[in-house]
Amino acid sequence: MTPELQYLVYAVILLVVHVLVQATFSDLSKGIGWALGPQDENRDQSVVAGRIQRALRNYLETLPAFIALALVLAVTELGNATSALGAAVWFWARVAYVPAYASGIPLVRSVAFFASLAGLVMMILPLL
Repeated sequence: MTPELQYLVYAVILLVVHVLVQATFSDLSKGIGWALGPQDENRDQSVVAGRIQRALRNYLETLPAFIALALVLAVTELGNATSALGAAVWFWARVAYVPAYASGIPLVRSVAFFASLAGLVMMILPLL
């Protein structure tokens, strides 16, 4: 398995963890009664739960590009050390993005986001 495909497997695991963390924080902030009930009424969630929800949405915006690049690199066999490093950078930046966003510390979230974009660019380079 190529390094890019290995990180694709990790990305799916991260997606599952991300969804579970987001749901947990959201449900806990809205109350266990609401979480176990029909959830018909809208309830506000905590600030941190909202941040984690937005972090998940952001992850889902960049995940398709990562999937496409990992698959194209595997099919074309054009992957190299740069694309492998790019996959690693993208993945670990996405891991860092969740606590960076949840913490609310200025600039940290943006650094993690731009690092993940740099990882995608590194994956594109061998394909040009």
